[in-house]
Amino acid sequence: MFGSLAVGLLAALLLVAAPFVADEPRAVTGAVLCGFALGWTMLAVLSVRLTDQPQAWAMVPAAFMGLGGLLLLLFGSSVDTVLSWVWPPTLLALVVWMVVQAHRHLRSRSRRWLLYPVLATLALAAVGGAYETVSAATDNPPAMSGQSVDVGGHSLRLHCTGSGSPTVVLQPGGGALSSDMGWIAPRVAADTRVCVYDRPGRGGSDPVSTREDASQIATDLHTLLLGANVPGPYVLAGHSFGGLYVLTYAARYPDEVAGMVLVDTTAPHKTPPAAASADPNAYYPLGRVTTLLSTTARLGMTRLYAPIEAGTLPPTSEAEAQANLATGANLRSFVDEFAQASASATEAGAFTDFGAKPLLVLTAGTGSDADLLASHERLAGMSTNSAHRVIDGASHQELLWDERDSAATSQAVLDVVAAIRATAPLAP
Repeated sequence: MFGSLAVGLLAALLLVAAPFVADEPRAVTGAVLCGFALGWTMLAVLSVRLTDQPQAWAMVPAAFMGLGGLLLLLFGSSVDTVLSWVWPPTLLALVVWMVVQAHRHLRSRSRRWLLYPVLATLALAAVGGAYETVSAATDNPPAMSGQSVDVGGHSLRLHCTGSGSPTVVLQPGGGALSSDMGWIAPRVAADTRVCVYDRPGRGGSDPVSTREDASQIATDLHTLLLGANVPGPYVLAGHSFGGLYVLTYAARYPDEVAGMVLVDTTAPHKTPPAAASADPNAYYPLGRVTTLLSTTARLGMTRLYAPIEAGTLPPTSEAEAQANLATGANLRSFVDEFAQASASATEAGAFTDFGAKPLLVLTAGTGSDADLLASHERLAGMSTNSAHRVIDGASHQELLWDERDSAATSQAVLDVVAAIRATAPLAP
């Protein structure tokens, strides 16, 4: 029994990794179900042929999972909606029937205790799947403003408000979306034009199945701003991982950046990259892992932490953030973004000189160690017109999410805008 179930799990993982299986959630879910179907088939066949406790009933879950998996692999979205309603209650009923069959036909207590946890997991999956289907059908997420711009194979959502120049482009941190700038963008928009956008898989932006390191993110942003006719040069402001993307953008498009604000940014690597970013169209094994993890959203798991992670943003922004956190596309982009952390930090390390352009570096006064402070000092040294401010009492996330502490971030952006307009030095 253990061998049959283990083979099913291994087959599921191998099918997920297979290049002929599309790297998207429906296909990956179908591959997993086909792998599990093989495991149940082996349990039925081998127990009948090799033991005195035949478990022919295992062919029923094998057929159920195999059929569902093949439908998802062959027809994808055309059957996904129907299966999402049919599959959970059918699976739950099937689990109850399987418990009865196991009790009748499996005399070994140790093997029964091996099987029951598997059945309990399937029952939880059925309940979670039903919860997700009903929740998704009854959700009423707020409509997100802005325009959708094609950047080459996928579209990104961009929203600009205010007027004046230079234009400020806000870059949220790892796993975040434009709504996380809900306190900051309106304050900046009162003085100049400000643009926020969502990276792939978040907010109103299309998901992608390619790696999203800092170079790719910078390239997408460049294409987005050109496609939306947003004139530069820009003031780029990035929080956390967003600081790596801002630095990489400045390294790739130096003439398009008039000033920068680095908000408690992740420390870039000191060693510049030895080679260009990998081909985004190449086979991407880690992408299969992140897509597999994102399928847990089908079981309602992302909805458990969405209310906790959304923060203390303005009501509309918080509602947008919660709705986004509940999606599988967001989870996939979140996992991939952190998987690319080292590559992104290395790519950001290529930028070392900002001349005399205004550069303001903020450090959270709470939770920042000596190494991070030293890194931020080095970043401030890239410009002869820079300032480094430590915001006492503010934590890493509060520089965005807290109404009071985020005011320091807003002011830093406005100070850089003012320095550019007046061609003046930044205040400490």
